[in-house]
Amino acid sequence: MSDRAAAADGPFDPAWYEELAAKEDAHFWFRARAGLIVRFLRSHAPGMASFAEFGCGTGHVLNAVAAAFPETRLVGTEYFDEALPFARARIPRAEFMRLDLLDSPFDAAFDAVGAFDVIEHIEDDVGALRSVARSLVPGGIAIVTVPQHRWLWSWQDECSMHHRRYRRDELRAKLRAAGLEPVTEVSFVSLLLPAMLLSRRGRPGGAPDPMAEFRLPPSVNRGLDAVMRSEAWLIGKGVRFPAGGSLLAVARRSAERRA
Repeated sequence: MSDRAAAADGPFDPAWYEELAAKEDAHFWFRARAGLIVRFLRSHAPGMASFAEFGCGTGHVLNAVAAAFPETRLVGTEYFDEALPFARARIPRAEFMRLDLLDSPFDAAFDAVGAFDVIEHIEDDVGALRSVARSLVPGGIAIVTVPQHRWLWSWQDECSMHHRRYRRDELRAKLRAAGLEPVTEVSFVSLLLPAMLLSRRGRPGGAPDPMAEFRLPPSVNRGLDAVMRSEAWLIGKGVRFPAGGSLLAVARRSAERRA
């Protein structure tokens, strides 16, 4: 049984995908992450003819990529079948398949790929990154997002079935071990980091709810969205924050294919 398959026997309820699909487009964090991913795809893979997202969930990010790259062939893969109907409804022109990333069949198939908040769920994260690297054509671009800073570990990570949060140097080392050369990294959810730290202190009363962070009052969500839009503007101007709740990394597969 793969690490990802083992996780399916844990507390995750695939029925939550319906709620995620209904909330993602308006939720401040999903909007900010998708915007940042598109920004870095435009700067590092502007002419990509093909793009695959591993662990595409309900298709929120892939939908943003589809809008930004209307001529690009799109492939979305997901371990949980329950997510794929939502993704197909969002991006009818994309190809979708159920896939365990550790058993990926793709070899030199894509110009660019993404794994967005995926590898922290997989015990063998280097093995997952090797699959990411192998799926790229020589010189192809991978973009990965992960939760950052071990000191931010909380009940929310446990509910989300994370194996780890990452240090920047740790992620670089694992990318290299998988055959990817790091190009750049950027922290995000940086301006909200103090609030994030306070919100995750201690444990909530009763049974922890993994979906609690997605059930925000609309006025709170609008305020947080405004902060994240300000952060995105600063990142676009070249500001690089030293810390943040999440980390985005861009890496390139060597132009020399390994035997």
